[in-house]
Amino acid sequence: MSIITLNKVTVFGLGIDKPKVLEGLQTLGCMHLIPMQPLPKETEFGSSDRYEDAKKALHYIMDVPRRRHQVRDEAQFDLDQFLAEVQVNKQKQREAEDKRLFLANRLKNLEPWGNFTLPDLDELGGYQLWFYQVPHTKAKHIREIELPWQIVGEDHLNVYVVIIAKEEPPSNVLPVPRTHAGSVSPEELQRQLEQVEIELDEIWAEQEALSRWIFLLSKNLVRAEDQAVLQEASGQTKEEEGFFLVQGWMPKRNLKQLELFSEQEGLAFLAEPPQPEETPPTLMENPPTLKGGEALVTFYETPGYRTWDPSTIVFFSFALFFAMILADAGYALLLWVGLIYFWKQMGQSASGRSTRIYAVVILTASVIYGVMVGSYFGVAPGNGSLLASLNVLNLQNFDGMMQLSITIGCLHLAFANAVVAYRAVGFPGKAQPIGWIAVIFGGFTWVILGWQNLAIGLLAGGFFVVFLGAFLGSRQKFPLRLVDGFGALTGITKLFGDVLSYLRLFALGLASGSLAVTFNTLAQQVMAAIPELGLLLGPLILLLGHTINLGMAILACFVHGVRLNVIEFFNWGLSEEGYPFHAFTKKEHSNG
Repeated sequence: MSIITLNKVTVFGLGIDKPKVLEGLQTLGCMHLIPMQPLPKETEFGSSDRYEDAKKALHYIMDVPRRRHQVRDEAQFDLDQFLAEVQVNKQKQREAEDKRLFLANRLKNLEPWGNFTLPDLDELGGYQLWFYQVPHTKAKHIREIELPWQIVGEDHLNVYVVIIAKEEPPSNVLPVPRTHAGSVSPEELQRQLEQVEIELDEIWAEQEALSRWIFLLSKNLVRAEDQAVLQEASGQTKEEEGFFLVQGWMPKRNLKQLELFSEQEGLAFLAEPPQPEETPPTLMENPPTLKGGEALVTFYETPGYRTWDPSTIVFFSFALFFAMILADAGYALLLWVGLIYFWKQMGQSASGRSTRIYAVVILTASVIYGVMVGSYFGVAPGNGSLLASLNVLNLQNFDGMMQLSITIGCLHLAFANAVVAYRAVGFPGKAQPIGWIAVIFGGFTWVILGWQNLAIGLLAGGFFVVFLGAFLGSRQKFPLRLVDGFGALTGITKLFGDVLSYLRLFALGLASGSLAVTFNTLAQQVMAAIPELGLLLGPLILLLGHTINLGMAILACFVHGVRLNVIEFFNWGLSEEGYPFHAFTKKEHSNG
């Protein structure tokens, strides 16, 4: 829920201790390095080719239908020998699959000619057989051949002709090119294909046997990546007269750990807050339950270090937008079934666990909103039922739903401006967002509540405060200050457009609900018009129609739910974009 305060730290030490110190800082895992030298063009672990080979080998052996029992004793694992075995198996598999493809294509091409075996040249007195595939539209030219020929096959497209001659017939003997049948019979090709299939089975068995080393190879790769990161960090330090310097951004709360580490290693360090001209990275911290909102925020952009973390508001606003666009309790319950099915699988990683928590919030909100609008796969609850009494919103009430969407938009953008005003320093910085809040509520009271006198006061006061904030905050001389002040008022067009963007919540929800009703009606009409066949077509229309509608609704929920947060909301709430904090840390250690 916050952006962590950072300090810029500079660590000093003896050049001879640099490898040990960097490894210690990597184990500490809380520093974002600042390059003090140009980044090296290539980092290596042994060699970059070896590291890439290891990654490709891991990908290759993981692509097996069944993995063998994992070996965990590192004494039994020789990385170089293993990589060589994988490369041999991979090459054998590639060659065998190429051969199988070639033989299968040859057999397919020779199938129309039947199962034949070419005689030796001596048996034909020097004559050879020349094969031609002639379309029926050109079959009349066959009678014009002056050499001995014979039709050996025919289908609905072609006539298959064999010509007997010592030399290859001239190219104009038939209006088609010669078919290259080769000298191997289809029967022999079939035998070769069966042999290749056997070879492939053995190669796949070898690949599966290699999968027993996945754990140890993964472990070696993590170490390799840690070593590559360590080597890259070494290239970013600065060395002078037997000393080295390493610099980076570190959370202020971790300075005590750095102090203890420096005492142990005999180092000196300097920690100082970021200067106004510096741009530290952004390290956001949210509890696991709100990590889903952080993921949505960083999906589009990382807030600047000196801004604020909107993860919490995005967490709840996206859930609300998703529910309003889906607008159907039946669809939401169906998605709940999918979530329950994948629940255990999602719990295998930290990101998966935070995602499923967020999914619970989103789908719970979707069920509640679906009940409120009274839609269950496009079917409304019966009059007098409990569900009907919970139907407090009507999607067909265009005025009411548009007012609800506009209200949500006004509150969302007003909150963004309120945070900016709270964080701003000095009257000019606070004045503009406060003025826009007054303008937002002035428009709201005029259009939604109809209180024109109050609205005029809010609008006039809001515009004046916006003008005053821009005027006082301008660094120009007096005449140009007026230009800046009046120029700030043009933001009303942007504000008006952004508020109206929230109408998509109602429009998309209405579209989803209308399509559901349409598919239900279509299925009923088909079942009524075709009593026998309709029993099959009706459910098929329902299944296909609702599947399409649900898919489009989910896509709209994500696209437009994210858009309203990262475009409309961020435009008013975030003044600058930053870059993420990347800790110089060991993956092997952090993965436990």
